[in-house]
Amino acid sequence: MSKTSSIVILDGARRTPRADILIDNKEAGLFSRFTTTQLGGMAIKATLASTKIDKALVGHVVMGMAQHSHRDSIYAAKGMAWRGGLGQDVPALTVARICGSGAEAVAVGAEMILAGVRHDQERPYVVVGGAESMQYPFTLYEMRGKKIGEAVQKYGPIDTKTLPAGTHLQDMLLMSLYDPSAKMAMANTAEELGRRYQITRDQADAFGLRSHVNAKKARDAGWFAEEISPVTVETGTTSFEVKHDTHILEDASLAKMSRLPPAFEAGGIITAGNASAVVDGGAAMVIAKEDDVAKHGGKPLARIAGMGVAACAPEIMGWGPVPATKKALASAGIDGKQIDHVELNEAFAPQALACIRDFEKLGIDPERVNPMGNAIALGHPLGATGAVLTLTCAYALRRTKKRYGLVTMCIGGGQGISLVIESI
Repeated sequence: MSKTSSIVILDGARRTPRADILIDNKEAGLFSRFTTTQLGGMAIKATLASTKIDKALVGHVVMGMAQHSHRDSIYAAKGMAWRGGLGQDVPALTVARICGSGAEAVAVGAEMILAGVRHDQERPYVVVGGAESMQYPFTLYEMRGKKIGEAVQKYGPIDTKTLPAGTHLQDMLLMSLYDPSAKMAMANTAEELGRRYQITRDQADAFGLRSHVNAKKARDAGWFAEEISPVTVETGTTSFEVKHDTHILEDASLAKMSRLPPAFEAGGIITAGNASAVVDGGAAMVIAKEDDVAKHGGKPLARIAGMGVAACAPEIMGWGPVPATKKALASAGIDGKQIDHVELNEAFAPQALACIRDFEKLGIDPERVNPMGNAIALGHPLGATGAVLTLTCAYALRRTKKRYGLVTMCIGGGQGISLVIESI
Protein backbone atom coordinates (compact mmCIF):
# COMPACT_ATOMS: atom_id res chain seq x y z
CA MET A 1 0.00 0.00 0.00
CA SER A 2 1.14 3.54 -0.65
CA LYS A 3 1.95 5.76 2.32
CA THR A 4 -1.08 7.92 1.64
CA SER A 5 -3.44 4.96 1.89
CA SER A 6 -1.57 2.76 4.40
CA ILE A 7 -2.86 2.41 7.93
CA VAL A 8 -0.59 3.21 10.83
CA ILE A 9 -0.78 2.55 14.55
CA LEU A 10 -0.02 5.64 16.59
CA ASP A 11 2.58 5.72 19.31
CA GLY A 12 0.89 5.65 22.71
CA ALA A 13 -1.02 2.37 22.45
CA ARG A 14 -1.69 1.05 25.93
CA ARG A 15 -2.96 -2.03 27.71
CA THR A 16 -3.86 -3.00 31.23
CA PRO A 17 -1.81 -5.60 33.05
CA ARG A 18 -3.17 -9.12 32.62
CA ALA A 19 -4.47 -10.42 35.96
CA ASP A 20 -5.29 -14.02 36.90
CA ILE A 21 -9.01 -14.66 37.37
CA LEU A 22 -8.14 -16.35 40.67
CA ILE A 23 -5.34 -15.81 43.15
CA ASP A 24 -3.75 -19.17 44.05
CA ASN A 25 -6.90 -20.79 42.63
CA LYS A 26 -8.74 -19.76 45.79
CA GLU A 27 -9.51 -16.04 45.94
CA ALA A 28 -11.14 -13.73 43.44
CA GLY A 29 -8.63 -12.23 41.01
CA LEU A 30 -7.39 -8.65 41.23
CA PHE A 31 -9.61 -7.56 38.32
CA SER A 32 -12.65 -9.62 39.33
CA ARG A 33 -14.47 -6.40 40.30
CA PHE A 34 -14.19 -5.01 36.74
CA THR A 35 -16.47 -5.77 33.80
CA THR A 36 -15.21 -6.19 30.24
CA THR A 37 -16.43 -2.70 29.35
CA GLN A 38 -14.56 -1.24 32.32
CA LEU A 39 -11.32 -2.97 31.30
CA GLY A 40 -11.72 -1.79 27.71
CA GLY A 41 -12.54 1.71 28.92
CA MET A 42 -9.36 1.81 30.99
CA ALA A 43 -7.29 0.84 27.96
CA ILE A 44 -8.96 3.43 25.71
CA LYS A 45 -8.61 6.19 28.29
CA ALA A 46 -4.91 5.45 28.81
CA THR A 47 -4.29 5.24 25.06
CA LEU A 48 -5.98 8.55 24.30
CA ALA A 49 -4.00 10.23 27.08
CA SER A 50 -0.75 8.79 25.74
CA THR A 51 -1.29 9.55 22.07
CA LYS A 52 -2.27 13.11 22.99
CA ILE A 53 -4.53 13.39 19.94
CA ASP A 54 -7.62 15.57 19.88
CA LYS A 55 -10.46 13.26 20.95
CA ALA A 56 -12.79 15.25 18.71
CA LEU A 57 -10.97 13.66 15.75
CA VAL A 58 -11.98 10.10 16.73
CA GLY A 59 -14.73 8.99 14.38
CA HIS A 60 -15.24 5.37 15.34
CA VAL A 61 -14.36 2.70 17.91
CA VAL A 62 -13.93 -0.99 17.06
CA MET A 63 -13.27 -3.35 19.98
CA GLY A 64 -13.08 -7.11 20.25
CA MET A 65 -14.88 -9.19 22.88
CA ALA A 66 -15.34 -12.94 22.80
CA GLN A 67 -18.08 -13.61 25.35
CA HIS A 68 -20.72 -11.83 27.43
CA SER A 69 -19.63 -12.01 31.04
CA HIS A 70 -21.50 -9.19 32.81
CA ARG A 71 -24.84 -7.45 32.60
CA ASP A 72 -23.29 -4.54 30.68
CA SER A 73 -21.39 -6.77 28.21
CA ILE A 74 -24.10 -6.39 25.56
CA TYR A 75 -23.04 -2.72 25.20
CA ALA A 76 -19.40 -3.80 24.77
CA ALA A 77 -17.52 -1.39 22.46
CA LYS A 78 -19.97 1.47 23.09
CA GLY A 79 -19.57 1.01 26.83
CA MET A 80 -15.79 0.95 26.44
CA ALA A 81 -15.93 4.14 24.35
CA TRP A 82 -17.76 6.29 26.88
CA ARG A 83 -15.81 4.82 29.77
CA GLY A 84 -12.68 5.72 27.82
CA GLY A 85 -13.72 9.36 27.67
CA LEU A 86 -15.13 9.59 24.16
CA GLY A 87 -18.26 11.58 23.39
CA GLN A 88 -21.75 10.22 22.90
CA ASP A 89 -21.56 11.04 19.21
CA VAL A 90 -18.78 8.47 18.54
CA PRO A 91 -20.20 5.21 17.14
CA ALA A 92 -18.74 1.90 18.26
CA LEU A 93 -18.65 -1.63 16.87
CA THR A 94 -18.03 -4.84 18.79
CA VAL A 95 -16.39 -7.65 16.83
CA ALA A 96 -16.15 -11.28 17.90
CA ARG A 97 -13.84 -13.81 16.30
CA ILE A 98 -13.39 -15.63 19.60
CA CYS A 99 -9.64 -15.77 20.46
CA GLY A 100 -8.82 -13.57 17.47
CA SER A 101 -11.27 -10.79 18.34
CA GLY A 102 -8.63 -8.22 19.29
CA ALA A 103 -6.73 -8.74 16.04
CA GLU A 104 -10.00 -8.77 14.11
CA ALA A 105 -10.82 -5.35 15.59
CA VAL A 106 -7.54 -3.98 14.22
CA ALA A 107 -8.31 -5.50 10.81
CA VAL A 108 -11.92 -4.28 10.72
CA GLY A 109 -10.91 -0.78 11.78
CA ALA A 110 -8.29 -0.67 9.03
CA GLU A 111 -10.73 -2.01 6.43
CA MET A 112 -13.37 0.56 7.42
CA ILE A 113 -10.88 3.36 6.84
CA LEU A 114 -9.61 1.97 3.53
CA ALA A 115 -13.08 1.15 2.19
CA GLY A 116 -14.18 4.70 2.91
CA VAL A 117 -17.89 3.94 2.80
CA ARG A 118 -18.46 4.56 6.51
CA HIS A 119 -15.20 6.30 7.32
CA ASP A 120 -15.64 9.75 8.85
CA GLN A 121 -13.27 11.96 6.84
CA GLU A 122 -13.70 14.81 9.31
CA ARG A 123 -12.83 12.54 12.22
CA PRO A 124 -10.21 10.21 10.68
CA TYR A 125 -8.85 8.50 13.81
CA VAL A 126 -10.28 5.10 14.78
CA VAL A 127 -9.76 3.49 18.18
CA VAL A 128 -9.30 -0.29 17.98
CA GLY A 129 -8.48 -3.01 20.47
CA GLY A 130 -10.22 -5.48 22.71
CA ALA A 131 -11.06 -6.47 26.25
CA GLU A 132 -12.18 -9.50 28.17
CA SER A 133 -13.24 -10.24 31.69
CA MET A 134 -12.87 -13.99 32.00
CA GLN A 135 -15.04 -13.88 35.13
CA TYR A 136 -17.70 -15.78 33.22
CA PRO A 137 -20.86 -16.50 35.21
CA PHE A 138 -22.43 -19.73 36.27
CA THR A 139 -25.69 -20.08 34.37
CA LEU A 140 -29.10 -21.56 35.10
CA TYR A 141 -31.08 -22.75 32.11
CA GLU A 142 -34.75 -23.56 31.39
CA MET A 143 -36.33 -21.59 34.22
CA ARG A 144 -37.98 -18.78 32.28
CA GLY A 145 -41.75 -19.19 32.29
CA LYS A 146 -41.69 -21.83 35.04
CA LYS A 147 -43.16 -21.47 38.49
CA ILE A 148 -40.48 -20.77 41.07
CA GLY A 149 -41.62 -20.23 44.60
CA GLU A 150 -44.94 -18.37 44.57
CA ALA A 151 -44.83 -16.99 41.04
CA VAL A 152 -44.01 -17.76 37.43
CA GLN A 153 -40.47 -16.59 36.63
CA LYS A 154 -40.49 -14.11 33.76
CA TYR A 155 -37.76 -11.57 34.44
CA GLY A 156 -35.27 -10.59 37.08
CA PRO A 157 -33.17 -12.36 39.69
CA ILE A 158 -34.11 -15.79 41.04
CA ASP A 159 -34.32 -16.50 44.73
CA THR A 160 -32.11 -19.60 44.91
CA LYS A 161 -33.90 -20.80 48.06
CA THR A 162 -37.00 -21.43 45.97
CA LEU A 163 -35.29 -23.64 43.37
CA PRO A 164 -36.07 -27.36 43.33
CA ALA A 165 -33.64 -29.73 44.99
CA GLY A 166 -31.00 -30.96 42.57
CA THR A 167 -30.91 -27.78 40.48
CA HIS A 168 -27.36 -27.13 39.29
CA LEU A 169 -25.55 -24.31 37.57
CA GLN A 170 -23.31 -24.67 34.54
CA ASP A 171 -19.96 -22.90 34.24
CA MET A 172 -20.00 -20.67 31.15
CA LEU A 173 -16.19 -20.67 31.00
CA LEU A 174 -15.94 -24.44 30.73
CA MET A 175 -18.92 -24.68 28.40
CA SER A 176 -17.45 -22.05 26.10
CA LEU A 177 -14.22 -24.01 25.75
CA TYR A 178 -16.00 -27.05 24.30
CA ASP A 179 -16.45 -27.14 20.53
CA PRO A 180 -19.45 -29.26 19.46
CA SER A 181 -18.25 -29.38 15.85
CA ALA A 182 -14.98 -30.98 16.91
CA LYS A 183 -16.71 -32.88 19.74
CA MET A 184 -13.88 -31.93 22.05
CA ALA A 185 -12.65 -29.13 24.27
CA MET A 186 -9.99 -26.67 23.14
CA ALA A 187 -7.29 -28.40 25.17
CA ASN A 188 -8.08 -31.72 23.52
CA THR A 189 -7.57 -30.18 20.08
CA ALA A 190 -4.07 -29.22 21.22
CA GLU A 191 -3.47 -32.76 22.47
CA GLU A 192 -4.47 -33.93 19.00
CA LEU A 193 -1.88 -31.62 17.42
CA GLY A 194 0.68 -32.99 19.87
CA ARG A 195 -0.02 -36.50 18.64
CA ARG A 196 0.14 -35.53 14.97
CA TYR A 197 3.43 -33.68 15.41
CA GLN A 198 4.85 -36.23 17.89
CA ILE A 199 5.43 -33.59 20.54
CA THR A 200 6.51 -35.03 23.89
CA ARG A 201 5.64 -33.97 27.42
CA ASP A 202 9.26 -32.91 27.96
CA GLN A 203 9.12 -30.65 24.89
CA ALA A 204 5.85 -29.12 26.05
CA ASP A 205 7.24 -28.46 29.53
CA ALA A 206 10.44 -26.96 28.13
CA PHE A 207 8.37 -24.60 26.01
CA GLY A 208 6.26 -23.62 29.02
CA LEU A 209 9.41 -22.91 31.00
CA ARG A 210 10.80 -20.81 28.13
CA SER A 211 7.66 -18.67 28.19
CA HIS A 212 8.02 -17.92 31.91
CA VAL A 213 11.78 -17.31 31.71
CA ASN A 214 11.43 -14.95 28.75
CA ALA A 215 8.48 -13.10 30.28
CA LYS A 216 10.27 -12.60 33.60
CA LYS A 217 13.36 -11.31 31.79
CA ALA A 218 11.24 -8.88 29.76
CA ARG A 219 9.34 -7.66 32.82
CA ASP A 220 12.49 -7.18 34.91
CA ALA A 221 14.17 -5.32 32.05
CA GLY A 222 11.18 -2.95 31.88
CA TRP A 223 10.26 -3.94 28.32
CA PHE A 224 6.56 -4.07 29.14
CA ALA A 225 6.55 -0.76 31.00
CA GLU A 226 5.93 1.48 27.98
CA GLU A 227 2.83 -0.50 26.96
CA ILE A 228 1.21 -1.08 30.37
CA SER A 229 -1.05 1.44 32.06
CA PRO A 230 -1.24 0.46 35.77
CA VAL A 231 -4.68 -0.19 37.22
CA THR A 232 -5.74 0.97 40.67
CA VAL A 233 -7.66 -1.62 42.67
CA GLU A 234 -9.62 -0.53 45.72
CA THR A 235 -10.29 -2.98 48.54
CA GLY A 236 -12.41 -1.49 51.28
CA THR A 237 -10.47 1.41 52.76
CA THR A 238 -7.20 0.71 50.93
CA SER A 239 -6.08 0.81 47.32
CA PHE A 240 -3.03 -0.36 45.39
CA GLU A 241 -1.69 -0.33 41.85
CA VAL A 242 -1.39 -3.39 39.65
CA LYS A 243 1.63 -2.63 37.49
CA HIS A 244 2.61 -5.99 36.02
CA ASP A 245 1.09 -9.12 34.52
CA THR A 246 0.40 -11.37 37.47
CA HIS A 247 0.88 -14.91 36.18
CA ILE A 248 4.66 -14.93 35.59
CA LEU A 249 6.33 -17.54 37.80
CA GLU A 250 9.32 -16.25 39.73
CA ASP A 251 10.96 -19.63 40.22
CA ALA A 252 9.80 -21.77 37.31
CA SER A 253 11.84 -24.92 36.62
CA LEU A 254 11.60 -28.07 34.56
CA ALA A 255 11.55 -30.11 37.76
CA LYS A 256 8.45 -28.29 38.98
CA MET A 257 6.82 -28.45 35.54
CA SER A 258 7.35 -32.20 35.31
CA ARG A 259 5.53 -32.84 38.57
CA LEU A 260 2.26 -31.33 37.34
CA PRO A 261 -0.39 -33.90 36.33
CA PRO A 262 -2.06 -33.93 32.90
CA ALA A 263 -5.01 -31.55 33.09
CA PHE A 264 -7.26 -32.73 30.27
CA GLU A 265 -6.47 -36.30 29.17
CA ALA A 266 -5.13 -39.38 30.91
CA GLY A 267 -1.58 -39.66 29.67
CA GLY A 268 -1.84 -36.25 28.00
CA ILE A 269 0.97 -33.71 27.79
CA ILE A 270 -0.92 -30.51 28.62
CA THR A 271 -0.76 -29.33 32.22
CA ALA A 272 -1.41 -26.17 34.17
CA GLY A 273 2.23 -25.30 33.53
CA ASN A 274 2.23 -25.43 29.73
CA ALA A 275 -1.23 -24.04 28.92
CA SER A 276 -2.27 -20.41 28.64
CA ALA A 277 -3.21 -18.64 31.84
CA VAL A 278 -6.82 -17.51 32.29
CA VAL A 279 -6.66 -13.77 32.89
CA ASP A 280 -8.59 -10.51 32.59
CA GLY A 281 -7.34 -7.52 30.59
CA GLY A 282 -7.81 -4.92 27.89
CA ALA A 283 -5.82 -3.10 25.21
CA ALA A 284 -6.37 -0.25 22.77
CA MET A 285 -4.61 1.73 20.04
CA VAL A 286 -5.41 4.52 17.61
CA ILE A 287 -5.11 3.90 13.87
CA ALA A 288 -5.47 6.16 10.84
CA LYS A 289 -4.27 6.70 7.29
CA GLU A 290 -0.67 7.79 7.23
CA ASP A 291 -1.45 11.07 5.48
CA ASP A 292 -4.19 11.88 8.02
CA VAL A 293 -1.72 11.34 10.85
CA ALA A 294 0.65 13.79 9.19
CA LYS A 295 -2.20 16.27 8.70
CA HIS A 296 -3.76 16.14 12.16
CA GLY A 297 -0.79 15.31 14.32
CA GLY A 298 0.24 12.13 16.05
CA LYS A 299 3.38 10.03 16.06
CA PRO A 300 3.30 6.84 13.95
CA LEU A 301 4.58 3.69 15.66
CA ALA A 302 4.01 0.97 13.06
CA ARG A 303 2.35 0.39 9.73
CA ILE A 304 -0.15 -2.44 9.12
CA ALA A 305 1.58 -4.18 6.23
CA GLY A 306 -0.52 -7.31 5.75
CA MET A 307 -3.47 -9.26 7.12
CA GLY A 308 -4.68 -12.82 6.75
CA VAL A 309 -7.42 -15.03 8.14
CA ALA A 310 -7.86 -18.73 7.42
CA ALA A 311 -9.79 -21.78 8.53
CA CYS A 312 -8.86 -25.36 9.29
CA ALA A 313 -10.41 -28.51 10.73
CA PRO A 314 -11.86 -27.77 14.18
CA GLU A 315 -10.12 -30.74 15.82
CA ILE A 316 -6.76 -29.07 15.05
CA MET A 317 -7.90 -25.49 15.57
CA GLY A 318 -4.51 -24.59 17.03
CA TRP A 319 -2.88 -24.96 13.61
CA GLY A 320 -4.89 -22.03 12.21
CA PRO A 321 -2.00 -19.52 12.48
CA VAL A 322 -0.07 -21.39 9.78
CA PRO A 323 -2.43 -20.82 6.81
CA ALA A 324 -3.35 -17.38 8.18
CA THR A 325 0.31 -16.39 8.27
CA LYS A 326 0.83 -17.55 4.69
CA LYS A 327 -1.96 -15.18 3.65
CA ALA A 328 -0.64 -12.30 5.74
CA LEU A 329 2.87 -12.66 4.34
CA ALA A 330 1.47 -12.67 0.82
CA SER A 331 -0.65 -9.61 1.65
CA ALA A 332 2.46 -7.80 2.90
CA GLY A 333 4.53 -8.91 -0.09
CA ILE A 334 7.32 -10.38 2.03
CA ASP A 335 8.56 -13.84 2.99
CA GLY A 336 9.07 -15.45 6.37
CA LYS A 337 12.82 -14.75 6.43
CA GLN A 338 12.05 -11.05 6.67
CA ILE A 339 10.04 -11.44 9.90
CA ASP A 340 12.12 -10.11 12.80
CA HIS A 341 9.73 -10.64 15.71
CA VAL A 342 6.74 -12.96 16.22
CA GLU A 343 4.00 -12.77 18.84
CA LEU A 344 2.30 -16.18 18.60
CA ASN A 345 -0.47 -16.70 21.13
CA GLU A 346 0.46 -19.70 23.23
CA ALA A 347 -2.95 -21.27 23.72
CA PHE A 348 -1.22 -24.54 24.61
CA ALA A 349 2.41 -25.61 24.30
CA PRO A 350 1.88 -28.40 21.73
CA GLN A 351 -0.29 -26.10 19.62
CA ALA A 352 2.39 -23.40 19.60
CA LEU A 353 5.18 -25.91 18.91
CA ALA A 354 3.27 -27.37 15.95
CA CYS A 355 2.88 -23.89 14.45
CA ILE A 356 6.52 -22.99 15.08
CA ARG A 357 7.67 -26.08 13.20
CA ASP A 358 5.61 -25.07 10.18
CA PHE A 359 6.64 -21.42 10.52
CA GLU A 360 10.23 -22.57 10.17
CA LYS A 361 9.33 -24.09 6.79
CA LEU A 362 8.15 -20.58 5.80
CA GLY A 363 11.55 -19.19 6.76
CA ILE A 364 10.58 -17.81 10.19
CA ASP A 365 13.36 -18.33 12.74
CA PRO A 366 11.99 -20.17 15.82
CA GLU A 367 14.18 -18.03 18.07
CA ARG A 368 12.28 -14.96 16.93
CA VAL A 369 9.00 -16.38 18.23
CA ASN A 370 7.90 -15.04 21.62
CA PRO A 371 11.28 -13.77 22.89
CA MET A 372 9.34 -11.96 25.66
CA GLY A 373 7.17 -14.92 26.61
CA ASN A 374 3.51 -15.16 25.77
CA ALA A 375 0.21 -16.54 26.98
CA ILE A 376 1.58 -19.46 29.02
CA ALA A 377 3.34 -16.96 31.26
CA LEU A 378 1.33 -13.83 30.58
CA GLY A 379 -2.22 -15.05 29.97
CA HIS A 380 -4.86 -15.05 27.25
CA PRO A 381 -7.77 -12.63 27.86
CA LEU A 382 -9.67 -13.84 24.80
CA GLY A 383 -11.08 -10.67 23.20
CA ALA A 384 -8.06 -8.57 24.19
CA THR A 385 -5.21 -10.87 23.21
CA GLY A 386 -4.89 -9.91 19.54
CA ALA A 387 -4.69 -6.22 20.44
CA VAL A 388 -2.25 -6.86 23.29
CA LEU A 389 0.10 -8.83 21.04
CA THR A 390 -0.11 -6.18 18.32
CA LEU A 391 1.06 -3.34 20.54
CA THR A 392 3.64 -5.57 22.24
CA CYS A 393 5.06 -6.47 18.83
CA ALA A 394 5.10 -2.85 17.66
CA TYR A 395 7.00 -1.63 20.72
CA ALA A 396 9.43 -4.57 20.54
CA LEU A 397 10.27 -3.76 16.93
CA ARG A 398 10.98 -0.15 17.83
CA ARG A 399 13.07 -1.07 20.85
CA THR A 400 15.20 -3.57 18.92
CA LYS A 401 15.32 -1.39 15.77
CA LYS A 402 13.86 -4.17 13.64
CA ARG A 403 11.46 -3.86 10.71
CA TYR A 404 8.77 -6.57 10.37
CA GLY A 405 6.67 -8.25 13.01
CA LEU A 406 4.07 -11.01 12.92
CA VAL A 407 1.08 -11.21 15.28
CA THR A 408 -0.87 -14.44 15.06
CA MET A 409 -3.19 -16.71 17.01
CA CYS A 410 -5.39 -19.75 16.71
CA ILE A 411 -9.16 -19.51 17.07
CA GLY A 412 -11.60 -22.03 18.50
CA GLY A 413 -13.76 -23.72 15.90
CA GLY A 414 -10.84 -23.99 13.47
CA GLN A 415 -9.48 -20.60 12.40
CA GLY A 416 -6.37 -18.48 12.54
CA ILE A 417 -5.68 -14.77 12.14
CA SER A 418 -2.39 -12.99 11.41
CA LEU A 419 -1.21 -9.40 11.08
CA VAL A 420 2.11 -8.27 9.64
CA ILE A 421 3.25 -4.91 10.96
CA GLU A 422 6.18 -2.74 9.87
CA SER A 423 8.00 -0.53 12.33
CA ILE A 424 8.22 3.16 11.45
